[in-house]
Amino acid sequence: MFVDVARVSLKAGKGGDGAVSFRREIYIPKGGPDGGDGGKGGDIVFRADKNTDSLIDFRFTPILTAEDGRNGSGSRSAGRSGKDLVVDVPVGTVVYEVSKLEPSETVRDNGSEIASEPRNDGRERSGSRRALIADLTEDGQTAVIARGGSGGFGNAHFKSSTRQAPIIAEVGEPGEEFEAELELKSMADVGLVGLPNAGKSTFLSVVSNARPEIADYPFTTLTPQLGVATIDGHDLLIADIPGLIEGASEGKGLGHDFLRHVDRTAVLLHLVDVYNDDAGKAYATIRHELEKYAELGERPEIVALTKCEGVDPEIIEMQTASILAVNPDARVFAISSSAHQGLTELLRELYSEVSKPAHLGARPAGPSTEVADPSSSRKNEPVRSSLTSSGRLPRAAGATPRLASLRTPFDERALDTSETEIPTISLSKDALKTTWKVTKSEDDKFVVTGEKIEKFARRTDLNNYASVNRLRDILKKMGIRAELTSQGAKPDSIVSIAGKEFTLVEDW
Repeated sequence: MFVDVARVSLKAGKGGDGAVSFRREIYIPKGGPDGGDGGKGGDIVFRADKNTDSLIDFRFTPILTAEDGRNGSGSRSAGRSGKDLVVDVPVGTVVYEVSKLEPSETVRDNGSEIASEPRNDGRERSGSRRALIADLTEDGQTAVIARGGSGGFGNAHFKSSTRQAPIIAEVGEPGEEFEAELELKSMADVGLVGLPNAGKSTFLSVVSNARPEIADYPFTTLTPQLGVATIDGHDLLIADIPGLIEGASEGKGLGHDFLRHVDRTAVLLHLVDVYNDDAGKAYATIRHELEKYAELGERPEIVALTKCEGVDPEIIEMQTASILAVNPDARVFAISSSAHQGLTELLRELYSEVSKPAHLGARPAGPSTEVADPSSSRKNEPVRSSLTSSGRLPRAAGATPRLASLRTPFDERALDTSETEIPTISLSKDALKTTWKVTKSEDDKFVVTGEKIEKFARRTDLNNYASVNRLRDILKKMGIRAELTSQGAKPDSIVSIAGKEFTLVEDW
């Protein structure tokens, strides 16, 4: 069974907790703290494997979980890190994170999804957004899809000349947990497109070792087929998808589900049945659907009139002229797969196009996924090394991000010259990590967001009063407590950071 789309839940390993321990040995009355750190949680890593050709395994294992890190212990013994979970996927697999759209979030019309608008391939997604995580295009290529949480520090980490017996220990951070969608895009050189019964399967079976189903009725091809054709000692990987019909980009027929498999191809081979009443109209129909799907309309293309054995040359010339009337730059070949006519010349032209320098590097990528608010989504990256979910700053109505420090050396600032030649000064990435924002929720809780402060909060043990007081001290040093007070926070007000809640003042 061929499966090229799968949905999977990912949960990376949780970091181990740090230990609170003191050295106790005979003749050593003041051994001091010796609690070890917790181990790091395991990552979930995807690895491209040329021997894997389908995503069917994810239908039976829809939940992937990496191992948690072990807790630290006495004698400064650090906990063991959790084992990474390495998952083999087919070469050409694209991984997206699926998340829900915020009520006020808008999506640009550049390939992203929104409930009220159809996707590029015609399907709709209710209130969700996809963000590109990784694109695995080479055998053996790996990408960390979900990163495990860091282990917490033991109390040995917090000793100092003024704090000689700390009872503070951090808890491990949770691993990243989210739902991902996997799409398989075949890594072929040539993509076959055309109306049903245009002769695509017959062509593939003749020029390659593939054995697709062939019959005299439409939609005999139900799943993508791959074959390798050899011409002058060179190999061409050819992908065949189910036939397209008018309206395919809006979801009609079968081909719209598999257009992703020709999304990476260097050249498209458009097959047109010479027995069509109007070859130009059939050609224009498919061209229109390709132009509406991603950037396939701009892909290099070669046109082949099929089933030309025994056809009068005048008819071939008439159908060729009909196609050229739609696209004067079209390269049209007359072939017959069953009679093996014109195949050698066509394959040579295909190899010549594939061999052009523009196609020897990376093949054209699919549509990007962007949202109007860049702070609420992950940037599109070919290979992802980590998810910085803590760095997202949700934007509340009327709220302005408060910068913890405005004293940034000039050499850490970035100058961006726009089209109007006006320089824009922004903080460096390191400085942005210390930014924070305070908002008041409807239930009178004060919500603090920001990458650095959320990291401290996630590692705080709320059951240890010393750890909570340490977090309160950090709030004071970063200036967050002053902002809380200015917004009306009382000693008994609830402060919420990264899902952890505590009062502003201890034991109120």
